[in-house]
Amino acid sequence: MAKWKCKVCGYIYDDKKGEPNRNIEPGTTFESLPDSYKCPLCGAAKNMFVKIED
Repeated sequence: MAKWKCKVCGYIYDDKKGEPNRNIEPGTTFESLPDSYKCPLCGAAKNMFVKIED
């Protein structure tokens, strides 16, 4: 499990938490999200996220 940070707005996607309000179950890894995934805050593309240390 890891955390991923949006380089545009700083939103953190946490694999452990997922995004239940967007039907992304807890435990869903960022890598397994579709390429069409976008930041829920600013709409940045998936490739604008970087893996960060816990």
